[in-house]
Formats: sequence, structure tokens, C-alpha cells
Amino acid sequence: MNILTPETFSFLPQITNLTLSKCHIQFIYNGTFKNMRNLSELDISFNTCLRFKVLENITADLQHSEIKILKVNYIHGLFEMSTILKTSHISNLRNTSLKRFEADGNRIQRIEYGALKYFPKSARSASFRDNIFSIGKYMLDVFGLNITFLDVSDSFSAHSVLTGYLEECIPRKDTETLIYDDNWLFSIMSAYRQWNPYQNNFKVQVPEKLNTFILRSSALNYEIPSFGFKKNNIKRASFSDNVLHTWTGPVKNVENLISLDLSSNFCSNVSKRFFSEDFKNLKKIILRDNLLGLVLPKDTNGEILRNLHSVDYINLSKIRIANIPKMFFRNQQNLKRLDLSENLIEDINFQVSHMKKLMFVNVKNNKIFKLGQFAMKEFDLVAKSNANFTVDLGSNNLVCNCDSLSFVKWMVTTPTHLYRRNTYECKMSNDTIILHNPTEIFKTLQKECMSYDGIIIGITTGILIFISILFGGISYRFRWKLRYLYYIVKVKWHQTDNESDNKDQRMYMYDVFVSYADEDQTFVHNTLLHKLEKDGGIQLCLHKRNFLPGNDIATNITSAIHNSRKTMVIMSPYYLASYWCMFEYNMARMEGIYERDCENILFLVLYKQISTCDLPLQILELVHCQSYIEYPNDEYGDVVFWEQLKRTIQSC
Repeated sequence: MNILTPETFSFLPQITNLTLSKCHIQFIYNGTFKNMRNLSELDISFNTCLRFKVLENITADLQHSEIKILKVNYIHGLFEMSTILKTSHISNLRNTSLKRFEADGNRIQRIEYGALKYFPKSARSASFRDNIFSIGKYMLDVFGLNITFLDVSDSFSAHSVLTGYLEECIPRKDTETLIYDDNWLFSIMSAYRQWNPYQNNFKVQVPEKLNTFILRSSALNYEIPSFGFKKNNIKRASFSDNVLHTWTGPVKNVENLISLDLSSNFCSNVSKRFFSEDFKNLKKIILRDNLLGLVLPKDTNGEILRNLHSVDYINLSKIRIANIPKMFFRNQQNLKRLDLSENLIEDINFQVSHMKKLMFVNVKNNKIFKLGQFAMKEFDLVAKSNANFTVDLGSNNLVCNCDSLSFVKWMVTTPTHLYRRNTYECKMSNDTIILHNPTEIFKTLQKECMSYDGIIIGITTGILIFISILFGGISYRFRWKLRYLYYIVKVKWHQTDNESDNKDQRMYMYDVFVSYADEDQTFVHNTLLHKLEKDGGIQLCLHKRNFLPGNDIATNITSAIHNSRKTMVIMSPYYLASYWCMFEYNMARMEGIYERDCENILFLVLYKQISTCDLPLQILELVHCQSYIEYPNDEYGDVVFWEQLKRTIQSC
């Protein structure tokens, strides 16, 4: 049937659904469907030889029918001249019960101004996909439509001559002329150019009852500025597959919006104010296949999504992101599904434990080789509150070795469901395996890694203990030398430049440094000082008299010994019990050994009788190897004692 006439269906008035798509129909005469009063759905799509002008004959016959759905998709050649949807094409539908109207792929460039006023009030859905609409005055008529669904996607789509739908048509002479009237456009553009985007006062008008708006693949190459909508009921909007490269906003008056698709727009920048407070009811947001991997990692406090409290599905797949900040999703407590697949993520560093309703996290096809402790803990916390919580780690570069042992153990023991876990590939030291039996793999790794861990820990511990003992022994063995060197450096640091390091020419400040206990100071200050210094002319250094105030005691002791020719020890039980006396004794020993080439500068005066059993080993060694002087108790011995003591000091 290449041509349809009034006789074609004259005996079929009972037909309710009629599909004539791809029937190579060349023409339809007026009256063809006149007697089909029960017709509720008519599809004459993909009869490209009809041309769009035949729509007038079709609608004229349907004005008294029960038509609900009318499909006239691709009834105009893909490579014909552009067309206009005229009043005569649809005016006869005004009083019908039409619900859905489709006119895709008809190269419609404009709609005659006023034509849409005849669009039936019963219509709820309209599709004008794959046309070539330009801006026109007809756009003002759109606001008065009663529809709830409008799809004008794929504008200016390219069609291939080789693969596009073509039919061989009978040559025809009828043409359609496009009439332009741009005076109205000038006034609209003048008003738009005076609009200041920073005042947030520009509002877009749409049909009040429109709830679904689709504008996909329409070559929109713009920044989304700050604007708002007038009174509207838009619930679902899709602007995917365009070039909306920058989302500045904020976008206002979208309280009814529950689904937004901005995928595949080459967007590389989204401001923190784009999603205004009016997005409070948004449930589903799709931002996949954009270039947001540079801007989202900078949002450390989750300010971009801060107003999306109700959202339960977020799609951020293929946005070239490597790292998501910890608090990026901090306001998404109601999130149920999160898609981060096909990105460059190496580990999960963002918080999800506050999402008590979270059901599914998709991180497949990323760069993850193992999950860190933070990610595993976060997932387990969600799984405890939601038994059906699932994570997809498929198509990642998972590694099963000693470094990832805790991750492999987690895959075995976690309450989190791992989507299709038995298909995961895991790279081991010598091969890549599929995790058919993760428990067995974990046991194998545990055995291998435990042996190495035991050896490493044992050797490391042994080395550390040996070094500690060795260092402690050396430090204890040379404790007095180390202390002496420390204090002697401090003393020499303050020496004058005129002092010489040559012992033969060295001038000492004192003849003798007297080391004694405070309990023996009566003997030292009353007797010793009088006999040696006043009568004998020997210069003594006494800590009660000669130590410099302000210096610490150890420095004063070391300085006094260093600046004295000899050190005299007044040995008594009190001396042995004094910490500082023993300190003076050991510093004098170190001075003689290391500073004066083992010269004997130390001598003892046994002031009171002491049993050899009570003497420390280092003092007993000195008593056995060197001479000492005992303080006498008789008058004759007293004279001999002082003379011998003077000779001992003056002989040096």
C-alpha cells in the first residue's frame, strides 16, 4: 500500500490501534482515517516519503476519533529541507483526547507562532527529538502548554548517508518556505543583555505543569550562569551530552526537582554555590563523564554538595578523579547508592560511616590495589547498621601479598557484601589468580608472611637488644670519662686565649684543690688552711670559698681540678657517703689520666681511720698502688705530718 485513500480502511471502523511504520507509504489522502472513530493509537513513523505536509491530512481525519497516542516520527526525509510545524498541522487536534504526541526526526526548525495554542489540553507528553530547532517567537507559546513531559534532545544530530533511514520516493514538486520574523527576538535579546547575572534576577519560564524536561545531545556550549525558574513543577531534567563546561549558578526555584542529569558535558569547574538551597528535594544526581577530577579534590569540607541533604543516588563515574576528600559527602546522610566507577582512585579516604541508609558503593575499574584500614573500618561500620550493604571492587588491580594481608583477611571476614567477589582478580608474587576461594588464599598468605615476620621480628629484636646492652655497657664502663670530657669541654670553652696547652709552660691558678666532706670542714678551714696556706704559702682551692657563683656544681668542680696542680682528698667515712665528694675524686682521676698523660695528681689524707673493707674498689686500688698520708693523733707526729704534706705538694 504505497498510497492510502478513503477506501483503504473504510470497512474497518472497529480498529483501535494501527501501526503503519516502515510501510514505504508515499502519500495519505484526506479522509483515509475519517471512519475510524475508535482509533486510539496511530503510528505512521519511518515513512519518509510522506513529507511533513501530510500531517494536515492525518489530523483532519482524527478530530472526531478517540485518538490518545499519535506518532509521526521520521515522516520527513533526513536530508530534505527543514520544515515548520504550522497551525494547520495540529489545529484539528484541539478538541481530541490526545495524551502523547511524537514528531521526532522531521527536521522541524520552527513552530508557527500561535500554533501551540491549538495543542489539546489533554496532552501530557510531547517528543520532538532529533530536530533542528532554532530560537523563535514560538517559544513564548510553550509556556502555555499543559504537558508534563517534554523531550527535545539530539538537536542538530549528524546522520550518515550510509546508515541513515532512507526510502526511494516518487518525485514531488511541493516545497515549504521558511518565513522569518526577528523583530520579537531583538526585544528579548536586548532585555537579556541588560540582565546582571550577579543580581540573581533572571528567571526562565516553562510550562507550569511540565515535570520532565530532556535536552540531551543538543550541542549546548555554554556556562550555566546564575538564574532561576518561574513557577514550575519540573521533577526530572536531563542536559547530558552537551558542552555545559562550567557550572557557576546558583540555580534557584527548583524545589520540585528530584532527578538531574548533567553527564557528559566536559565540565571542569563547578562552583560551591551552584547547588543552591532550592535543591533540597533532589533525590538523584548524575554527573558522570565530566572533567571534575581537578575541582572536587579541593572541596575538603563538602561545600559543593552541602545543600543536597535528600539525595539518595550520586553518580560520579568517569570524572577522572584520583582522590576524594574525607568530608566531601558529609551532608549526604540519606545516600543509598554511590557510583565512583571508572576513575583513578587508589584508596577510599572519604567518610561513609554516617550514611546509615547506604546500600551500594561502586568503585569498580579504578586503581585500587588494596583498601587501607580507614576504608575497611568505614565499610564495616556501615555494614553493622545495614546488613545489605554492598561494595563492588571488580576490575581493580588488587594485590595479594604480605603488604596487603590485612586487606585479604578483611575480604574473608568482613560483614560487607562484596559484589561478585568470586570474579575478582588478585595479583600474587608469581601469578594473577581469581578469588574463587579467598579463605584458602588468606591461609596460604598467612603462612608465608608469618615465617618472614617471625624471622624479621626476631632478628630485629635481637639486634636492638644487643646494641642496647653494648651501648649501656660501654656507657657504664666509661661513664666517668664521658662526664669528665663533657665538663672539661665546658671549662675550656671559657678559657682565655692566653692560656697554653703546653704543660711545661702552664701556670696553675691553685696549688691544691682540697676535696672534703662538709662534716670535715672544721678541720679544713681551721687547721689545714692555717698550716698550709698561711704558714706554708700554698694556695688552696676550697669549694666553700673559691667556687664561682652562678655556675653549676659539676662545672665548678671540673674547673677547680683542672686549674689546680694537685688534688688532695680528705678521706673520712663522711667523704665516702657524699655523692659530690666521690664525683670530685673520679674527676681528679680522669684529669690525671686523660689531660696530664697519666700524671699522679691525686693523693689521699686519711683524716679518720677507715677499714679497708669499707673502701670502694677504685679508692682501694689507689691506696694499694700509691702512697698516702695518715693524720696523726700525737704532737710529734703532727709536726712530721705537716712537713711531709708540704714537701709532697711543693715537690711537683
